[in-house]
Amino acid sequence: MQALVKTQKGEGFIELQDVPEPVNSDDEVLIEVKAAGICGTDIHVKHDTFPYWPPVILGHEFSGEIVKVGDNVTGWQVGDRVVGEPHTLHCGTCYLCREGHIQNCAQKRSPGWGIDGAFTKYLKYPPKLLHHIPDGMTFEQAALVEPAANCVTDIVERGSLEVGDFVVVTGPGPIGLIAAQVAKAGGAREVMIVGAPGDEELRLSTARKLGIDHVVNFAEENPVEKCLALTDGRGADLVIECSGAPPAIAQTVQLARKWGKICAIGLTGKRPVELDWDAAMTKVLTLYFSMSTAYASWDKTIWMIAEGKVNADLLVTHTLPLAEWEKAFEAVESMEALKVVLIP
Repeated sequence: MQALVKTQKGEGFIELQDVPEPVNSDDEVLIEVKAAGICGTDIHVKHDTFPYWPPVILGHEFSGEIVKVGDNVTGWQVGDRVVGEPHTLHCGTCYLCREGHIQNCAQKRSPGWGIDGAFTKYLKYPPKLLHHIPDGMTFEQAALVEPAANCVTDIVERGSLEVGDFVVVTGPGPIGLIAAQVAKAGGAREVMIVGAPGDEELRLSTARKLGIDHVVNFAEENPVEKCLALTDGRGADLVIECSGAPPAIAQTVQLARKWGKICAIGLTGKRPVELDWDAAMTKVLTLYFSMSTAYASWDKTIWMIAEGKVNADLLVTHTLPLAEWEKAFEAVESMEALKVVLIP
């Protein structure tokens, strides 16, 4: 079968190769991958800025159909339509696993960077990490469950979003646009999203199509002034940082109200960040960090997408065959696309 493989350490070294089909064990199922989204992590692996163990098949945002079931597997059958949490190889015995945080286990090796992933035809998987998707959900929509589940984990579970919150999202990329929708679905009274001039044509225009309450191009409006004007001078109850840009991260302290919250989602690519620590202290801010997804967020996310609370169709701007992976990666890196889904 054809697979997109990161062959060795270093910049680049990605090839479409013929590889053997995986054989599932008695404790695993075999999934035919129907759709797989390109994540920022895949881009980071391409550029050698995220941990990975080559040679490895890329891709972890997937949906598919079970085609084989191991002899010891119960509760699943051939034909089930599924998505899967990427927490493979977690140990189950360390303090993080025993506290329920399997997503942060040091032994975890997710598909796409730690073990072979979904940019191929077949994927073997432990059933304990699977979730059913409803018949009315397309495989392309379901490929967005994993990134959206990150937002649900970060914003609803970690960031403690409350009904009636005024929320600001910095960074209108795919994750920022999902985050804004999750905040609305979670009860935010209004959401403001902030982007750069380069975001205007695709990202900010998409935010408007999604019905985000306030869409701000920071070259045309001062985000802090706008936020204060919309909140009677108080500031945002919750600021969700999705850009990973150091200036935007620094501005979160100005955007948040006293006793407000900041939810960190965007990665900086190891760029240094200057934060006004004293101002954050004076405001008594709470800063939440998160990494990967918690179990409870997955079924919530599937419901949000199925009910249109998160509009996956508007976010998937490109659907391409696996053979056109170079075009797909270029569309992501050039910001020509929002979410790109590969069809193996």
